[in-house]
Amino acid sequence: MTQDIGNTTIVVTGATGRTGSRVARAAKAAGLTVRAASRATGFDWADRSTWAETLRGADAAYLVHPADVGAPGTAEAVGELAGTAVGLGVRRLVLLSARGEDQALPTEEALRASGADWTVVRAAWFAQNFSEGPLAAEVRGGELVFPAGEVAEPFVDVRDIAEVVVAAVTGGERYAGRTLAVTGPRLLTWGGAVAEIAAATGRPLAYRAVPAREYGEALVGFGVPPEEAGFLTGLFGTLLDGRNARVEDGVRQVLGREPRDFASFVAEEAGAGTWEA
Repeated sequence: MTQDIGNTTIVVTGATGRTGSRVARAAKAAGLTVRAASRATGFDWADRSTWAETLRGADAAYLVHPADVGAPGTAEAVGELAGTAVGLGVRRLVLLSARGEDQALPTEEALRASGADWTVVRAAWFAQNFSEGPLAAEVRGGELVFPAGEVAEPFVDVRDIAEVVVAAVTGGERYAGRTLAVTGPRLLTWGGAVAEIAAATGRPLAYRAVPAREYGEALVGFGVPPEEAGFLTGLFGTLLDGRNARVEDGVRQVLGREPRDFASFVAEEAGAGTWEA
């Protein structure tokens, strides 16, 4: 049985962010009523007094924490927000998590313990990390420095994540109580990804691998708080050890089609001038 889409209101946290904006767009396209939840609309993950007003009267919520899903404090925040949502009658909750991240498991468990009809979407590394945010700025500058070595990753298009989230919300009980792993259709190293961007843009771009510790020191130099840089250093040291060098079929299972390929993403972004210096 599927959800009555015409009467469904979904709260989208991080509605102006990389995934939230796409979830909001996909939800609207599917006919859902979207309630954007961000600081601009009065919602703040760090201020629990803003939660109830945002959640009240909604049917579902997409949860993406502004810190990493495995960062200190995220499990507590997600658990408390999920409990608040369930108490207000918002039972259908979808959490964005990370594939292969052991540090994310307490956050996933906090969601499950809330009593919600939950779905966890464990995503691969976003293709859009190369087109938005600090890594995009490095690519535009001509060299991407990152502690991924030669490990391969099935980069996933965020639009596929968004469509899976909406399908989980509108699919009734089909995806409740399930963990969905979503990836792109093929493995690619970071160096290979940069090479594809270089080919599409006609620019000489380079990838330089560095140890996780060196990258953490660079983050501190860029102004990242030492505690956060330390967490990220540890995270990259394990998450990029090859454990995720495999393709999953979550997109095909849920959407009935193959996931978008990294080459298609690159062609679109190159055509839009994303990596022009």
